[in-house]
Amino acid sequence: MDRSGSGGASPATPAARGYRMPAEWHPHAATWLTWPKDPVTWPDRVPQAQEIFLQFIDALTPHERVCLLVDTPEVAEDVRQRCRGRAAHTANLELIVLATVDSWIRDYGPNFLLGPDGQLAFNHWGFNAWGGKYESLMRDASVPARLERLAGVTRFEPGIVLEGGSIDVNGAGTVLTTEQCLLHRNRNPHLSKADLEACLRLHLGVQQVLWLGDGIEGDDTDGHIDDITRFVAADTIVTVVEDDPADANHGPLRDNLARLQAARQLDGAPWRIVTLPMPGYVMADDERLPASYANFYIANQVVLAPMYGHANDAVATRILQDLFPAHRVVPIQCEPLVWGMGSIHCVTQQQPLSKD
Repeated sequence: MDRSGSGGASPATPAARGYRMPAEWHPHAATWLTWPKDPVTWPDRVPQAQEIFLQFIDALTPHERVCLLVDTPEVAEDVRQRCRGRAAHTANLELIVLATVDSWIRDYGPNFLLGPDGQLAFNHWGFNAWGGKYESLMRDASVPARLERLAGVTRFEPGIVLEGGSIDVNGAGTVLTTEQCLLHRNRNPHLSKADLEACLRLHLGVQQVLWLGDGIEGDDTDGHIDDITRFVAADTIVTVVEDDPADANHGPLRDNLARLQAARQLDGAPWRIVTLPMPGYVMADDERLPASYANFYIANQVVLAPMYGHANDAVATRILQDLFPAHRVVPIQCEPLVWGMGSIHCVTQQQPLSKD
């Protein structure tokens, strides 16, 4: 293991030292989760959110370790008991006692990298709760530094605000993101588009940034990429579209599709683009929720796919299964989860398999 960071931030950039962020389908050592408990996030739905997390554990632990953050030893024991008699392989469930505010580990957790010899490192980006929207959640910004499990792993601090859900990489030199999020004045108002591109290159080990426009209606993250467009192979992108011209998502998603069709890979070839439908209107009282089939999670041998009780659930499942023939697509009903303003990808964080 490269211990030059000694648990502190390394002064050199990842790219300068040969590190890069691998694609999500790179073999995993683990998936990181944070146990849901906040009744403000999931009003009257905390038990349903916890049941969804138990389904994650059932699906993931036969294939990889799950590192689950819990607030207390008592919560850890409760989770152990609740896993009994289910499909979970509890030998692959690691319960880590670490106090957190909420479950959005994709956005505040470690952004894992691999070095030139396959060694593990991570970026500890700044987290300001999606532009200062939720002051209490800003305390989760310290989670990566408090993870004793990663104390010997090289840590880089890029020095800018960036959430994990705002980027997606193909592992071959390209990152996807959105102008709505990364260029929002509530993140890094002192940085230009060129500055941000340079930062992504230096800290993700990429050569190209593909900029899309806006995200979907109801998304309080200001347009995270993982709700609209994802890499599913080094040369293949899946993106959501809305066919109803009366739907507010129709125009922005059509614009994003046009941008992708005009974009080129590093070698000049066009991208293979596959479209996913949207699940219609998923509402919380009179507020639209950011429900999207693009918020899936790619793990070892399985893909966790969010479902919303819509006719397009079956269509989305079939498309994802065609895209991942070597994986089993696991559909999970996520209407209770998206009440918290996010879905499966938002609450998961992959740790790639390293050679440490």
